[in-house]
Amino acid sequence: GSGPAAQLWWKTGSEWRVRLLQGHAGGVLSVAFSPNGALLASGSEDATVRLWQVDTGRAEWVLEGHAGEVFGVAFSPDGKMLASGGRDGTVRLWQVGVGQEVGLFEGHTDAVHAVAFSPDGDWLASASWDGTVYLWELATGQGVRVLRGHRAGVNAVAFSPDSLLLASGGLDDRILLWDVAGGQVLALAEHDGAVWAVAFSPEGGFLASGGWDRAARLWGISR
Repeated sequence: GSGPAAQLWWKTGSEWRVRLLQGHAGGVLSVAFSPNGALLASGSEDATVRLWQVDTGRAEWVLEGHAGEVFGVAFSPDGKMLASGGRDGTVRLWQVGVGQEVGLFEGHTDAVHAVAFSPDGDWLASASWDGTVYLWELATGQGVRVLRGHRAGVNAVAFSPDSLLLASGGLDDRILLWDVAGGQVLALAEHDGAVWAVAFSPEGGFLASGGWDRAARLWGISR
């Protein structure tokens, strides 16, 4: 959003209703639902993450720790953890049930713009404007792999449903498809402008991307 509020929309019959989730002191830059749909996380220009109860609209926790805007938030597959990435170049891991920071991942040298958990819960990926994607092993909290291949900042990351592939999109107009186990680039595709979004289809056979060229593109994934 462009102002200090998140908006929650739902449909009742044929009517759409909206609830304003207010409390942030700056624009809301990222949102994510928990896997069970009970919580909504929002990252803001005010350097905080808020966890909201969806049914009541109440902010259960205000997560403080970042030293700048929070550009990306993501829940773990089991909903017990939340990851956030921000302007300060850090990735932070929060325990959802108590609202405490339980991990601090450092290594990026510029803002982290996106974070994503692998569906199997083993990996956390972070995309940064330093041009790299980090793969963090959640069991150890270590940055096991630094994926270098983009020629400019990286805006978006997404894992395939089987956790074997990772897609990244960047300011270099490119989409890279990575092998998670080996860290190699398997395929490359391009937009005519910066790539800001990537997402796999539920069965993993397609990858969608959105770019500054005003195009959404659909790519077939062959194994």
